[in-house]
Amino acid sequence: MSMNTKEQLRLLILAVLDRQPEHGYAIAQAIKSRSEGRLSAKEGSLYPALHLLEKEGLVESSEVDVRGRTRREYRLTDAGRTALARARGEWQRQTQAVGAVLGGV
Repeated sequence: MSMNTKEQLRLLILAVLDRQPEHGYAIAQAIKSRSEGRLSAKEGSLYPALHLLEKEGLVESSEVDVRGRTRREYRLTDAGRTALARARGEWQRQTQAVGAVLGGV
């Protein structure tokens, strides 16, 4: 049972999109805001992760007009919601295991 940083980023993206569709910059801002600045998603890793999630059918995208600018907006698919539920369960098991090793922190 292990989760690397790429898997963590995928989980964070899916969690952000679980609330509402967003464009890439807004996803990065939501990750930073919700983590109170402790986590960030750099453009160089965010967009490749979004493209892979889209290729896997977990998110879909379309072009939308945002204040006169065309942006690509991403939203979860049903498969993405299922993957998010599984990933949340895996994350809980992993954090419980780490907590047990650390002495119940």
